[in-house]
Amino acid sequence: MINMYEVSETNKMIESENLDVRTITLGISLLDCIDSDLNELNRKIYEKITTTAKDLVSVGQDIEKEFGIPIVNKRISVTPIALVGGAACKKPEDFVEIAKTLDRAAEVVGVNFIGGYSALVSKAMTKSDENLIRSIPQALSVTERICSSVNVGSTKTGINMDAVRLSGEIVKATAEATKERDSLGCAKLVIFCNAPDDNPFMAGAFLGVTEADAVINVGVSGPGVVKKALEKVRGKGFEELCETIKKTAFKVTRVGQLVAGEASERLGVPFGIVDLSLAPTPDVGDSVAEILEEIGLERVGAPGTTAALALLNDQVKKGGVMASSYVGGLSGAFIPVSEDQGMIDAVHAGSLTLEKLEAMTCVCSVGLDMIAIPGKTSASTISGIIADEMAIGMVNQKTTAVRLIPVIGKDVGDTAQFGGLLGYAPIMPVNEFGCETFISRKGRIPAPIHSFKN
Repeated sequence: MINMYEVSETNKMIESENLDVRTITLGISLLDCIDSDLNELNRKIYEKITTTAKDLVSVGQDIEKEFGIPIVNKRISVTPIALVGGAACKKPEDFVEIAKTLDRAAEVVGVNFIGGYSALVSKAMTKSDENLIRSIPQALSVTERICSSVNVGSTKTGINMDAVRLSGEIVKATAEATKERDSLGCAKLVIFCNAPDDNPFMAGAFLGVTEADAVINVGVSGPGVVKKALEKVRGKGFEELCETIKKTAFKVTRVGQLVAGEASERLGVPFGIVDLSLAPTPDVGDSVAEILEEIGLERVGAPGTTAALALLNDQVKKGGVMASSYVGGLSGAFIPVSEDQGMIDAVHAGSLTLEKLEAMTCVCSVGLDMIAIPGKTSASTISGIIADEMAIGMVNQKTTAVRLIPVIGKDVGDTAQFGGLLGYAPIMPVNEFGCETFISRKGRIPAPIHSFKN
């Protein structure tokens, strides 16, 4: 049992070190809504979400008041819509109607994002999958709360290069469709390898088909807490450094476990997982980059950065799994550029490049995240960057993802403004040599030899 002593122990973390529960995400299965009639499908989806999630926001607010724990976001994830809409949607525009329905339902229940406008195409695409993917630019341009993801690879199946090529085109089209807002639509679109079924964080959240009819997943974050803890062990050896990160991660995860248990009981929905991810915000003192610099780097991107990040990620996971029997999602360190002031400063200082970020993704919990690039970047180059990141995930048997934002009308030296938790980002240069011939090959890259473990 979690007691009030553990809660009081974290008061200082909450008050002065930016500890928060980043999200309570209610996963809702829409499999029982499937219908061959599009109007009926939309009616069922709207009814299911607004009924199941009607108390989500109010319960989250009650828990905040009662325990004094900030819960920044209340969100929903649903079954991948390519599966739900397959029988009714014959063209991309049909899927856009579902997106509008999801957006209305999210507005009515008061959540800020709803994830699951997604397709899982790691081996091949059905016609339904392709229609959903092609609908993404329009869907993200006419909605406010929809988040979209496409899983194009896995360690077991390899990389679907047809989907990778299409994804590059879709990212570019989404940027064009939302160019009046610094191509904001791309901030709500993630391309995955080995996407987890229980991730509560946006924009990549969806509810896997093996999950229950409804489930509560909680994401907790505390980069500032870890940074403050490490300040006390400056100059100490690696053993003490690692023990400090583990103990801090344990305490932070216990807060998430408490909130998850309370939300589950009050909503009458099973508890799924706690995701302990050091997810930064643009606020000063809430930065993963600052943690790495506290470990001993002059600036993120310097030699040693990848090793420091590997250490951090591993110790966070080790501390988390001791605090909860159901740690899941991504759980580790995120390195989104626009959402982390320290990362932004490193880009401005010239220490952090796209290539160094790619190296760092080999050992962090996600991938190339919230990176603004020149709007003139070609779709094939975007696909090439996606392919590189998918290969890292496939070979290393880990989740990797790409959330690139080609900001239309802007170039290196400019800044893109996204607002809120999404922050702002300097436009980063991209290697200008082409890869179109490679990307144009059809088919898939086979799974690596070490994937055959049956």
